[in-house]
Amino acid sequence: MAAAAAAAAVGGPQPPQPELPAPGLAVDKAATAAHLKAALSRPDNRAGAEELQALLERVLSAERPLTAAADGEEAAAAGGGGGPGAAEEEALEWCKCLLAGGGGYEEFCAAVRAYDPAALCGLVWTANFVAYRCRTCGISPCMSLCAECFHQGDHTGHDFNMFRSQAGGACDCGDSNVMRESGFCKRHQIKSSSNIPCVPKDLLMMSEFVLPRFIFCLIQYLREGYNEPAADVPSEKDLNKVLQLLEPQISFLEDLTKMGGAMRSVLTQVLTNQQNYKDLTSGLGENACAKKSHEKYLIALKSSGLTYPEDKLVYGIQEQSAGTSTLAVQGFAGATGTLGQLDSSDEEDQDGSQGLGKRKRVKLSSSTKDQSIMDVLKHKSFLEELLFWTIKYEFPQKMVTFLLNMLPDQEYKVAFTKTFVQHYAFIMKTLKKSHESDTMSNRIVHISVQLFSNEELARQVTEECQLLDIMVTVLLYMMESCLIKSELQDEENSLHVVVNCGEALLKNNTYWPLVSDFINILSHQSVAKRFLEDHGLLVTWMNFVSFFQGMNLNKRELNEHVEFESQTYYAAFAAELEACAQPMWGLLSHCKVRETQEYTRNVVRYCLEALQDWFDAINFVDEPAPNQVTFHLPLHRYYAMFLSKAVKCQELDLDSVLPDQEMLMKLMIHPLQIQASLAEIHSNMWVRNGLQIKGQAMTYVQSHFCNSMIDPDIYLLQVCASRLDPDYFISSVFERFKVVDLLTMASQHQNTVLDAEHERSMLEGALTFLVILLSLRLHLGMSDDEILRAEMVAQLCMNDRTHSSLLDLIPENPNPKSGIIPGSYSFESVLSAVADFKAPVFEPGGSMQQGMYTPKAEVWDQEFDPVMVILRTVYRRDVQSAMDRYTAFLKQSGKFPGNPWPPYKKRTPLHPSYKGLMRLLHCKTLHIVLFTLLYKILMDHQNLSEHVLCMVLYLIELGLENSAEEESDEEASVCGPERCHDSWFPGSNLVSNMRHFINYVRVRVPETAPEVKRDSLASTSSDSLSSLQSSRRPKVLQRENSGTAQVFSLVAERRKKFQEIINRSSSEANQVVRPKTSSKWSAPGSAPQLTTAILEIKESILSLLIKLHHKLSGKQNSYYPPWLDDIEILIQPEIPKYNHGDGITAVERILLKAALQSRMNKRIIEEICRKVTPPVPPKKITAAEKKTLDKEERRQKARERQQKLLAEFASRQKSFMETAMDVDSPENDIPMEITTAEPQVSEVVYDCVICGQSGPSSEDRPTGLVVLLQASSVLGQCRDNIDPKKLPITEEEQIYPWDTCAAVHDVRLSLLQRYFKDSSCLLAVSIGWEGGVYVQTCGHTLHIDCHKSYMESLRNDQVLQGFSVDKGEFTCPLCRQFANSVLPCFPGSNVESNLWQRPTNKSIQDLIKEVEELQGRPGAFPSETNLSKEMESVMKDIKNTTQKKYRDYSKTPGSPDNDFLFMYSVARTNLELELIHRGGNLCSGGASTAGKRSCLNQLFHVLALHMRLYSIDSEFNPWRKLTQLVEEENSQQGNEEQQPEVPVLYHDVTSLLLIQILMMPQPLRKDHFTCIVKVLFTLLYTQALVALSVKCNEEDRSAWKHTGALKKNTSDAEKSYEVLLSFVISELSKGKLYHEEGTQECAMVSPVAWSPESMEKYLQDFCLPFLRITSLLQHHLFGEDLPSCQEEEEFSVLSSCLGLLPTFYQTEHPFISASCLDWPVPAFDIISQWCLEINSFTERHAEQGKALLIQESRWKLPHLLQLPENYNTIFQYYHRKTCSVCTKVPKDPAVCLVCGTFVCLKGLCCKQQSYCECVLHSQNCGAGTGIFLLINASVIIIIRGHRFCLWGSVYLDAHGEEDRDLRRGKPLYICKERYKVLEQQWISHTFDHINKRWGPHYNGL
Repeated sequence: MAAAAAAAAVGGPQPPQPELPAPGLAVDKAATAAHLKAALSRPDNRAGAEELQALLERVLSAERPLTAAADGEEAAAAGGGGGPGAAEEEALEWCKCLLAGGGGYEEFCAAVRAYDPAALCGLVWTANFVAYRCRTCGISPCMSLCAECFHQGDHTGHDFNMFRSQAGGACDCGDSNVMRESGFCKRHQIKSSSNIPCVPKDLLMMSEFVLPRFIFCLIQYLREGYNEPAADVPSEKDLNKVLQLLEPQISFLEDLTKMGGAMRSVLTQVLTNQQNYKDLTSGLGENACAKKSHEKYLIALKSSGLTYPEDKLVYGIQEQSAGTSTLAVQGFAGATGTLGQLDSSDEEDQDGSQGLGKRKRVKLSSSTKDQSIMDVLKHKSFLEELLFWTIKYEFPQKMVTFLLNMLPDQEYKVAFTKTFVQHYAFIMKTLKKSHESDTMSNRIVHISVQLFSNEELARQVTEECQLLDIMVTVLLYMMESCLIKSELQDEENSLHVVVNCGEALLKNNTYWPLVSDFINILSHQSVAKRFLEDHGLLVTWMNFVSFFQGMNLNKRELNEHVEFESQTYYAAFAAELEACAQPMWGLLSHCKVRETQEYTRNVVRYCLEALQDWFDAINFVDEPAPNQVTFHLPLHRYYAMFLSKAVKCQELDLDSVLPDQEMLMKLMIHPLQIQASLAEIHSNMWVRNGLQIKGQAMTYVQSHFCNSMIDPDIYLLQVCASRLDPDYFISSVFERFKVVDLLTMASQHQNTVLDAEHERSMLEGALTFLVILLSLRLHLGMSDDEILRAEMVAQLCMNDRTHSSLLDLIPENPNPKSGIIPGSYSFESVLSAVADFKAPVFEPGGSMQQGMYTPKAEVWDQEFDPVMVILRTVYRRDVQSAMDRYTAFLKQSGKFPGNPWPPYKKRTPLHPSYKGLMRLLHCKTLHIVLFTLLYKILMDHQNLSEHVLCMVLYLIELGLENSAEEESDEEASVCGPERCHDSWFPGSNLVSNMRHFINYVRVRVPETAPEVKRDSLASTSSDSLSSLQSSRRPKVLQRENSGTAQVFSLVAERRKKFQEIINRSSSEANQVVRPKTSSKWSAPGSAPQLTTAILEIKESILSLLIKLHHKLSGKQNSYYPPWLDDIEILIQPEIPKYNHGDGITAVERILLKAALQSRMNKRIIEEICRKVTPPVPPKKITAAEKKTLDKEERRQKARERQQKLLAEFASRQKSFMETAMDVDSPENDIPMEITTAEPQVSEVVYDCVICGQSGPSSEDRPTGLVVLLQASSVLGQCRDNIDPKKLPITEEEQIYPWDTCAAVHDVRLSLLQRYFKDSSCLLAVSIGWEGGVYVQTCGHTLHIDCHKSYMESLRNDQVLQGFSVDKGEFTCPLCRQFANSVLPCFPGSNVESNLWQRPTNKSIQDLIKEVEELQGRPGAFPSETNLSKEMESVMKDIKNTTQKKYRDYSKTPGSPDNDFLFMYSVARTNLELELIHRGGNLCSGGASTAGKRSCLNQLFHVLALHMRLYSIDSEFNPWRKLTQLVEEENSQQGNEEQQPEVPVLYHDVTSLLLIQILMMPQPLRKDHFTCIVKVLFTLLYTQALVALSVKCNEEDRSAWKHTGALKKNTSDAEKSYEVLLSFVISELSKGKLYHEEGTQECAMVSPVAWSPESMEKYLQDFCLPFLRITSLLQHHLFGEDLPSCQEEEEFSVLSSCLGLLPTFYQTEHPFISASCLDWPVPAFDIISQWCLEINSFTERHAEQGKALLIQESRWKLPHLLQLPENYNTIFQYYHRKTCSVCTKVPKDPAVCLVCGTFVCLKGLCCKQQSYCECVLHSQNCGAGTGIFLLINASVIIIIRGHRFCLWGSVYLDAHGEEDRDLRRGKPLYICKERYKVLEQQWISHTFDHINKRWGPHYNGL
């Protein structure tokens, strides 16, 4: 109905309309909408429909807005506010009003949502979104879930991971086609269709009318806005402008889709309704605008090379017919230019006929079969045209999201998938031309993965829309654009074409969306079945694969190094893996059962056909062209893999799918060429081709490629070897490896094809290849689990591995959809069977290990397989590493002490189909080679190595293991022409040939050879075997004298065999071996002059082995047959002692096996041993033996010499370290000196670690300690509560720093400064809680002048260090610890300090006077000596270490009081930090934690020297207030005008202590120190009493006042806390301190009643911090050790150690802190004087008076924030958190682990004065040290000053590994040990020393 109305409205003439209501009158709009809705609801709604259509026509006319847009920017700019934007908004407002039918739009949305039967989530996301994938729940491997659905489902114990989306995706929750229902989240579990009510008809009625017009309007905009890009200018700019204008419209559609199912089904109707589309868009009406729009549409179609397939007359546009017809032809052909001159012109530029003509070289027959696939498009609905424009505009993100948001609607999904397939070819054409192909690829896959992962849908589209045909055709079409002629083999006449890997299409991987879709659909059984059954498709596909056959050909550079190293090999390997191998694995996964035999036959058949075509095309006969290799043979590999599958899973008879012998010979050539080239590359023969060739050799065997490349190649060679003549095969191998000439008995030979230096490694390569070929069983009968186990053992033997690297290294199917999932059950079970887990540990150096797996002992013992290791190593060093680890295991377990050889490992049995492979071991050619090599090794010929011997023995052993059951007589079958062989060995069985003696050999040798020189009679003596040259001579020569000796040529044999086979096959009987091939090897003139010599040998393989045993063991007659002693040995063959060992063991094992296999052999071995033959050529062998013996002796002596040298070196090093580390600082010698009767004057001696001289520090040549100065805020992070703060993980949990130590001290200082005199305030507190300077040393000393020259040399050293020399940074020359200053050592003799320590018996009053006098003396700065200069400069360093804001607290900037405060605070900071390092108390006692590493003594000297410069005016010196009673009047006077001084009771006692001590001349006398401590203790105790009195309530106070007053007159009243407390209370009651106890104060009052015990404990706790600091200070100044104690007795032990306790004090009754008091003046007088000051202050400020009272210290040790157990909780909260500055989500969010602040790493939004936020925060929070957790990487980064380093992660997965950058996305859990280490490094300030990899951050973090 609606459609009819619409048609009428469009078709009929337009009735005149009333003017539109003025914009902005929402009421009118609503009224109009309501009126229309009512009109449409009537049964006869014709009129309403017309009225609505007319209205829409006005509102949505496409003319206004885009005329502006089309005219370009000027119009848009001019349009300003009233420009296009306004009209569009207006139109949108109308639409919203109309949809809501007069109601509010929001209510309408809510109403529609109520009817949402949301069974599917369908949330669409774009790139970089964090999503989840659960392999346990997924049916399709592409399944993904949004975070919300994932967390609401139950996935405990599942194999899931989090990932960052690359291309975007959609949530599959609720879709049972893609995932199992058990994994659905709570919201999508309910099958909701039942309980959702039916949608009322009138709710969505308006939508059905309005939306078609709206979408048509959008399409018109898109048509209007599109201009064909000019050929030269990419027009993205224009397109983006159009898209920006359309943003609101598309967003509006997107919002509609989010309203839920009801609205989506309306949209689906609108989008797919063909009638609507036809009516609105045909352009037939009178409406000029519509007509114009339609024309633009047709032009766009045409310019895309597409036709609109219909009779064109209908449209009344006849001009176009001519154009389109040519286009139809040209669409495909014109896509690319010629092969010869590749011009990449676009379709538009060529006319059809020429396009076809140019391309004749490339076979297009297959792909032109369905021309229409590429060129024809017909749009029948809005959806189809919308998709067309989406493609034209290169997939704008908004459009993609809209189209995907609709997918939960099933009907839409089918329609859209069909539309997508219909446009598939067009999509790929656009992609190929696109400039932004990466973005576009991602968006294409974003869509296609949603459509093709669903098997049902994929099957439907395959059947109805020929999806497979389309895909294969499009793939072919894409690749055909970049073909070039292949240069492989016959360059001039080759007809083969290959892809050019340098083309952008391959280099940028532009083809991957296509291939990815193809793999995706092949993973569905039903689709793959169709593919494998369709012969046409298979032919086309093989045609496609052959494009990659032989690509990226390498030609060996022989003369100079290649100029430009091309990197195309990346593209080549990627292309073969993705475009050929992955689809192959996908197909293979459906050929698992017997029923699928037919499929395999099809593939194999077409594969062989394609291979035959390829051999013909490259003109291949029998010899590969020299010096070229390609690693890409996908056709060979397809063939091999399908063969393997056929035998393994489908029980096919192998011979039924094998071709004839000749084809097999051809098939083996190229894979064999690759194996030989690998050996050449490793022998450095390709070195002139640059590094990239090594890269190719490594990629070929690398774990992601090996099972699609080297494994099939070796398998194919194994198949060929099992079916071809073994002699032919073996001789081919040695010829390919170019070592034929080496296999001669002669001691000299000439190799025409190989330089001498490469011979050895090539021979090793050939033998190793044979061993691999014969022992590898990957495709020859191993089960999947056995393969997995072998792979795992090989990887673990090379190195211990982490779980993730193992997963990565074990080759899995490269096709992720093949169903073999890594991390699957079998992986874990095999892993636990073969390996032990080593938990992550810390090494002392601070480097952190990950959790590793290491092979179990029995694996080393029985399963270590060197062959598998060699096959799988990418780097040769890994083979060595495996052998080293094996050796270590044998030594450790006591199985073998020496250097073992690779063990021989038993193999799994061969599958019967491949039994023929073992014939290789029993062919005469191989036996001749083995015999020759054994002989050569025995005679010490050049170019042979232990490795060669090892492989020779391995092959012999393989032969014995796999010999035929009984020794058959094969000789009967030997026919005439093979006589050359017979003269060597009678049969072909190794067991019998081993005992065959060979007497004479005739060889061809160069005339220069010793064999010729020695004897003029060439016919009788000489010593050597065959050579390649003989093959150049007529065959007759070779056999002329075969009765006496043999000349044997491998090559001639191979040629002959090949000839025979070719003659046998009748078809090619006439084809002769081309002679041309042989001439390639050596130029005719270069063949050396050869002469024939006859050699007397008289050896058999057995006798050679026994002599070899003698040679290896270095003793004559070393071999004695074991069975002569113990006959048992022959019965039980497995003897463990032979399992591991070196060459001797191997020889013994072989001889034993030979004896076991035949009684004849046993007898012959015994005979040989009895004869103890004298060496054959007597002179030669003895010389050789003597040489080896001498060698041994010499080696032994050299070894002993080396041991001696090493021992000597070690002892020297030890003594050096002892002296170096032993820096004698004065305090260490003191205890020693006290005992000596006669004080000797001895100065402290320092060693300079630069010049190595020792001596005292003097005024003019001072010595200094290497120190690191750093600002620290660790102290300021102490908090007052026990439970550590947690890292906030919700909005509510923010951390506020007001309870930190730093904050509390700050508040206190600013309060004091408000009410008291500034200079006095600055003496009453310490600073340095934040930004305090911490000084640490490694304990090494150096002369300061040496240090300066050291710094100069560092400055000139251009090597990039991790530190900046300009900032004074360096590393200690001895221990390499990081440092940045030198602290001068004060000259002084030890005797001085002893005298100072002697106790005097002066009274405390005398001492007090002395102290005052000493302090009053002005400190003259010592004369200008070098020492004083250094003292000044180090003080400057100390000041510059911290920022100005942490130094200047005075109100008058730069006042001396400031410096004074700063200097004594430095001492305070260092003492407090040492206390924290000791765990916050001194119970452990002992020397300083760092022992000799403390520099406090030197630091004190420097500070004291500077502090004495600022003498305090004696009137203000707090010392007077502490020790004298002041007259009343002068304290009162002048009170009004200026601020008073800080009352003594408000002073921080520890600060006073440091001031008093640093004001004294150094060195300080012990009794002065004790005197100062005693005086200060009285003040401290009084403060404790005052604090206690404030803490308790009124009643308690009056009670105490009373009880204390009673005892006032007793003898020890001054030492009784009760008396003193009552006195304090009574004194303070005179003021207002206790008055202000309003209600708010009650909270402070503790409800507990105070007992004497609890009061005593309170007083002790109050005093302890002071006593600890004081004891530390005494320890450093006077070198006294700290006593250790229990926690409860810490107070008494420290007070007696400090001399506070009278010596005669009895310890029986409970300890009372007051007994330590020693009042210098009557207690009550001085207390009342102190209280008076407070009373006078509280008169005016009672509140503050209480706040300023010193509270008991309550600081706990500093801690980092506590982190949650699971990393996900942090990640989910922070990775979406917005930045407080710019409110965007930062790209690299980070969080500070000290205070929990959220910062942007590298974020430009938060940059201030060129400092990025992290650096800024590290300065504000940690005074230059920051510890940040990077949210997106799970890694911790440390910023220290101007440097930073990655520290590592404290979150590890279940296997103990970090997951940096969250690449694997496995769940991570906190590693408490690591976090503790991090915290420890923070507290101990050792980041600089422990972490090694620092770099500058240039303030950019």
